[in-house]
Amino acid sequence: MMRWQRTAFDWNQARAFLVTAEEGSLSAAARALGLTQPTLSRQVTGLEETLGVTLFERTPRALLLTQPGKELLEHFRSMGDAANRISIAATGQSETISGHVAIASTDMMATHYLLPILKQLHSRAPELKIELVTSNQLSDLLRREADIAIRHRQPQEDNLIAKRLRTTTAQLYASSAYVKVVGRPKQLSDLAAMRFVGVEEPEWLIEPLMRLGIEVNNANFNFTAASGTVFLELLRQGFGVGYLPREIAEQYPELENLWPAVEPIQIETWLVAHRELRTNPCIRLVFDLLSDGLS
Repeated sequence: MMRWQRTAFDWNQARAFLVTAEEGSLSAAARALGLTQPTLSRQVTGLEETLGVTLFERTPRALLLTQPGKELLEHFRSMGDAANRISIAATGQSETISGHVAIASTDMMATHYLLPILKQLHSRAPELKIELVTSNQLSDLLRREADIAIRHRQPQEDNLIAKRLRTTTAQLYASSAYVKVVGRPKQLSDLAAMRFVGVEEPEWLIEPLMRLGIEVNNANFNFTAASGTVFLELLRQGFGVGYLPREIAEQYPELENLWPAVEPIQIETWLVAHRELRTNPCIRLVFDLLSDGLS
């Protein structure tokens, strides 16, 4: 029989240690947990006192895991995974169309595709609270950063279900004002002399452009943006050339397709959720409406 008196530490303290170890600093962990840094520090110190070990070596520049901290970290990770599984299983017991559902997507997807679907969702389930987690970074569904994610590549994680939706195409666009200043390209290779605008790192765009015979490198990318909506505004205001889905570009008459005959980039769209969350009526309703609206 397990001797329960030995498991006296507080789960909040254990979670504070786990997140601090994974984030690498108290400040980052406090942001991740929505706590103040002093509160988080007290929780970590309380766990150290309860266990009778030093988990972190505190240096002026960083927190370093001690050897006991490293050895205990895997056990606490197992606890964190178990806590997440309990939360997921409990969520599946809900039978009412109310509560909170977090949808992760890029900001461009949320702005240009999701809003009409959310209006329909609100009419179907007015008590449902929807949180849009807009980021170009992949949200970790297994750690409940979101309940549903819209991704542009097929997920590989276990315990996730994924449905492939639309495949959009993107081509090279620039504003008429920019084209007027630099001149319209007479052949595809002329694009190599133009400025380009990128989302996040430009490297993923350089390879397809090179395959088309457009000799570009990092020097062509004077402007990049982590935000898709900022990226779009850079194109509209004449900062350079960029790949944009046709259905978005066609909403802005100031944008021109620089070379309509060029081979477009294919952009997949996947709708992803944790497998167990599909038994929850709230998640199921949102998942199905997103699937219908984005297919």
